Amino acid sequence: MRRDVELQIITEALQKMGPHSPATRIWGRAPGATSEQGAAGNVWAGDVHDVAVHIATRLYGHPSATTAAASPRAQAEDAKRARDLVGEIGALMQGDEALTSAPWYPARRGDVVLVHYEQAGEFPAFGETYVVDDADGGLLGMRLLAHTLPDTMDPAEVEGMAGCFAVESADCPLYEVWFEAGPQRLTIVRDGRVVHAGGAR
Repeated sequence: MRRDVELQIITEALQKMGPHSPATRIWGRAPGATSEQGAAGNVWAGDVHDVAVHIATRLYGHPSATTAAASPRAQAEDAKRARDLVGEIGALMQGDEALTSAPWYPARRGDVVLVHYEQAGEFPAFGETYVVDDADGGLLGMRLLAHTLPDTMDPAEVEGMAGCFAVESADCPLYEVWFEAGPQRLTIVRDGRVVHAGGAR
């Protein structure tokens, strides 16, 4: 898992700090404290692993989170099956908040949306590339540009799988793919720069 690798790299970097390698604990001085003020209350110590988890969580999310985490819609469906109305509504509201509060929201013409799907049974892992474009009435659409499904697949199967998140016209063409596939499977590129890197983790 990518996050485990990132955590391992951070842990090894911390272990190699200082003259006593490999380190098992890290010591520090509180901000503003000087050596003359070095009272015990100004000094802290932390286990290398705990510090590495803290850094990895701040950068990438908690290492225990998986790339195959459930999408907002799947979380809501799970809560519905468990007869958890609060959980169902909460999952949908959190998904909406995560989308609409993103610094790059709303979608713009020219945005490129990459979707990654993990292997599922006999179906291989594959990806899709969409582009956001103008639609009638000042709305936006999203059309499929390419997919990486194998050429050996039955065309009927490919047609049923590829392009399912294409949108002809909508206020927010990203809404369905965000809720159904999940933000963790998406990479969104704007003006040649990645603005959302969920699919890269």
